Amino acid sequence: MYQRLIKHFKNYLKMKLRTEALLSSYESRNFCHVVNINISGEKLKPKLNYEYLCDPQNFSHIETLICLRKGVGNIRKVVDLYYKAISLPADAPERELLEVELEKEASLVPNEASPHLFEYGEEPRLIEFVNKKPEFNFQPKELHEIGQKLDILRTENLGLLTGSRSYFFRGALADLEQALIRYTVSHLVKEGFTIMSVPDLLSSSIIESCGMSTKGERSQVYRIEGTDDLCLSGTAEMALGGYLRNRQYQFHDLPLKMAAVSRCYRAETSNLREERGIYRVHGFTKCEMFGVTASENGQESQDLYNEIIQIQREMFSNLGIHFQILDMPLHDLGAPAYSKVDFEAWMPGRKAFGEISSASNCTDYQSRRLNISYKNKNGEQKFVHTVNGTACAIPRMLIALCETFQSEDGTITIPPALQPYVSGLEKINQHDHVPCKMTWIKRKTYAGKIL
Repeated sequence: MYQRLIKHFKNYLKMKLRTEALLSSYESRNFCHVVNINISGEKLKPKLNYEYLCDPQNFSHIETLICLRKGVGNIRKVVDLYYKAISLPADAPERELLEVELEKEASLVPNEASPHLFEYGEEPRLIEFVNKKPEFNFQPKELHEIGQKLDILRTENLGLLTGSRSYFFRGALADLEQALIRYTVSHLVKEGFTIMSVPDLLSSSIIESCGMSTKGERSQVYRIEGTDDLCLSGTAEMALGGYLRNRQYQFHDLPLKMAAVSRCYRAETSNLREERGIYRVHGFTKCEMFGVTASENGQESQDLYNEIIQIQREMFSNLGIHFQILDMPLHDLGAPAYSKVDFEAWMPGRKAFGEISSASNCTDYQSRRLNISYKNKNGEQKFVHTVNGTACAIPRMLIALCETFQSEDGTITIPPALQPYVSGLEKINQHDHVPCKMTWIKRKTYAGKIL
């Protein structure tokens, strides 16, 4: 038995030496030097900052922060559990149980927030309006009306086919969807983003580490029955964060800029009239940006956050839509966000602004839960900061574009910035399509005899 153990240990040492040689070889070729801290794949506990959370001097501030955000989290309970746990011997069974409960409660406490947001109150601050609001000499229609006339969109009578809050794009509208993806990806590649293709199924632990709850009646996450705790991803941000889980980078490897086009699934519920059609749906295509920076002074993530906002502004501005940029107040921030900006486009048919994008600086909230770190120039291991932003949420961008560029005759002009990416179209006309005529059968079951 001992000889077998010695043999396994020798094999382990050989593999370790080979791995180190390979890493050294990659480093010498200026490859991104990455260490996977948890090669075995074992689940790692989040590295929460208990020193900060349980410092009596921070108690009042954290309690105010929780109150001004969404009221989720109980810092009193966290502090109580922490001091109970550390008062017990390290090997006491009671301590282990307390630490499990402590981790659960501490994970609910939201991220710190930018100091300037405490002055905002309930309303966001307008940063700027971009592009002129379109004017019409006729009553502009909503996309579902335009789409029906042109036979390029179907959202009705889908209950038995896909369920509610779904859609089909057809012909030129499907072409326009692909044009938006190509336009966005092309722009992001020029901005130095690495394009990724990501899975739609993720472990619930990855989704929760990114800051979205997968449990409870109000969860927007679809869970897959009959699997080992798998869920449908609500945004590529989660998959990109999960891809980097348990990795340690070198200071000179940062920042990282990644982007992915993916399907996003959300158990949305809304009875608001302004959220009908394809504005709020259960599944849609989105292009997401995700960035990782050092955290030496906090300015690194702020700089990338500002860069992502400028990229969003430029891409949306070039499309010719009118939109406003808003710095969002504390109550509108999700648990991971230190600060958040929303982009709202004018939708003429709806006669209202609608959110088409957002960007968030999450500082070390996600990296502490996903265990993503780096070594700085002094050899100190620190948690990275993460930043994310929506480059293009297809359905809502299509609403803004089609309603902005509609004509009185019911046609849609393709914005010049998108024309190189469509199939030679400058305008979507009714005669471009042969109308698909359907007769709706009210009876849901066949009444006759099946042979």
